[in-house]
Amino acid sequence: MDATPSLHATWRTSRTRRLITGAGITAALAASVLLPVPARAITTETAATLTETQKKVEETAAAFDEANKNLEELQAKITDNEARIAELEEKLPDAQAKASRAMREMYKHSKGSNPLMSFVLNTQSLDEFISGMKYLDQVKDANIEALQELNDMQAELEAEKTKLSTAKAQAETEKQSAEEALSEAQSLREAAQAKADAEAAAELAALQQAAAEAAQNEAGSNTTPGNVTTPDNGAVSWDTDQASFIAEWAPRIDAYLAGSPLEGQGTTFANAAWKHGVDPRFSPAISNTESSKGRHCFLPYNAWGWGSSSWGSWEEAIDAHVAGLARGYGYTISVAGAKKYCPPNWFNWYNNTLSEMNRI
Repeated sequence: MDATPSLHATWRTSRTRRLITGAGITAALAASVLLPVPARAITTETAATLTETQKKVEETAAAFDEANKNLEELQAKITDNEARIAELEEKLPDAQAKASRAMREMYKHSKGSNPLMSFVLNTQSLDEFISGMKYLDQVKDANIEALQELNDMQAELEAEKTKLSTAKAQAETEKQSAEEALSEAQSLREAAQAKADAEAAAELAALQQAAAEAAQNEAGSNTTPGNVTTPDNGAVSWDTDQASFIAEWAPRIDAYLAGSPLEGQGTTFANAAWKHGVDPRFSPAISNTESSKGRHCFLPYNAWGWGSSSWGSWEEAIDAHVAGLARGYGYTISVAGAKKYCPPNWFNWYNNTLSEMNRI
C-alpha cells in the first residue's frame, strides 16, 4: 500500500519507545536489530494465498452489497405497487355502483311505455330531445368506460405484482448465494491467515530464543524477555450471517470504546470487519496502541498512526483503516505485521495490541 505505518511521524515512534522497559528493551532491540540470523517469514506460497483469498473476499463482499441493494430496490417497487393496487381497490366499489345505477336507469327507461313519446312530450324542441338522448348515452358510456379503465389498471398492477414477486424471489436467492460465497471466501481467508500465523509463530519462537540469548550474553544474567503469545483465531466465528456477526461484535466494541472519541462506532468497526474479512478486534485495539482510542490523533480522524492519512469522519477513517489492514497486514495481528507496522518497537507494539484485542 502507498501509505504504510512504517512512515509514522517521530512523535509516534517516541511514544511507543517509552512503553518498553527493563529487559524488554534489550530483548526487543536484540530481536529486531542485533540478531545475526535472518528471521523466517511466511512463505511465498502462503503470501500468494493470502492475497488471492483477500481479493476473493473483496469481490464477494461487493457482489453481496449489490445483491442486497437490488433486493431493497425491488421491495420499494413492490411496496409502491401494492399501495396503488389498494388505492384502486378502494375506488372500484364506488365506480361499480355508479355504473350499475346508470345501466339500471337506462334499462328502466328502455322498458318504459313508449320512451320516444315520453321524450317528445317532455322536451320543447327536437334539438333538446336529441341532446337529452345523447346525454343519457354519454352517462352510460362514461360510467362503463371509467369502470373498464379501473379494471384494466388493476389487472395491469396485479400482473406487475406477480412479476415483482417473482423477481424478488430470484433476488433473495441471489442474495443468499452471494452471502454464502462471501462466507466461504472469509473462511478461506481465515484458513490462509491461520497458516501464515503458524509460520509466524515459528519465526517468533526463534526470535524470542535468540533475543533471550542475546540479553543473557549482554547482561551476563539469566534475564529473559516477557512471554509473547499468538492470537486466538478461534475467538471470531465467520460461520454466521452478517446481521448476526454485527449483533455480536458491535456491542463488544462499543463497550471497549466507551468514553473515548471513538465511542459509538462499534457497528462501523464490525461492518468494516465483515466487509473486508478482518478480525473485528484488530483495528479498535490498534487505535488504543496508537492514540488512546482517538484521544491523540496526529492528523484528523487518524487514530491509528496510519502514514500521512487524514479523513473527514470516523466512518470513512474506520473503513479505510480496516481495508488497509486486510490488504497489507492480513486477517489479524501477527509478528510479521507488527514488524511492518511499527519497525522500531514491534515487540512491544505486538504485545500491547494483542493484549487489547483480548479485552474486546
